Amino acid sequence: MNLLFEDQSITVAIKPPELLSEQTPEKNGFADLLAARNPNSYVGVVHRLDRGVGGVMVYARTPQAAARLSAAIQARDVEKQYLAVVHGELPVREDTLRDLLFHDRTRNKTFVVARERHGVKEAVLDYRTLGVIDHGEHGRLSLLHIKLHTGRTHQIRVQFSSRRHPLLGDGKYGAHDRCGIALVSHSLRFPHPITGKVMEFSYTPIDEPWTFFS
Repeated sequence: MNLLFEDQSITVAIKPPELLSEQTPEKNGFADLLAARNPNSYVGVVHRLDRGVGGVMVYARTPQAAARLSAAIQARDVEKQYLAVVHGELPVREDTLRDLLFHDRTRNKTFVVARERHGVKEAVLDYRTLGVIDHGEHGRLSLLHIKLHTGRTHQIRVQFSSRRHPLLGDGKYGAHDRCGIALVSHSLRFPHPITGKVMEFSYTPIDEPWTFFS
């Protein structure tokens, strides 16, 4: 297990992409693995990553810490940045994307919609292109740095897919590759729930497809 930091209030760790973020009835979620380190420990899930997405996560070790971290997320005092590999090349290298999203719980899929109605939420992110390559198997690919301003379900995946730039490996949103979803939680910045000190942690994967970009 890749732990980046731990004290009496929080655990910061790298979630593997094949695991759910939370605890599961089968006890095979990433939160279960954290809890198994100490049978009497509290593991509070305050944010999530999709099952196929890995990277930096923070978990609370007390109910008080969980409440304060959740409040910081609601107040947008938690900064989340991601790396993604998408198909094609964006028309501009740096931009802000704004959409209205609706998440269909029955299908577990999010859609861009044209107007506000019940269940529709605004989604905002900034992206910056770090590199563009021509890959023999996957075609033209772009490596993006993404800063989230909102945390909607499947937000990054659907915002780029709706612009015909699906994430590499994201079969749910239009890609046809036989590989995992090329999305990782790259960095997390947040106030410590007890001390208020600003904490920042980052992670850069060193396997494919990230190694496609030198």
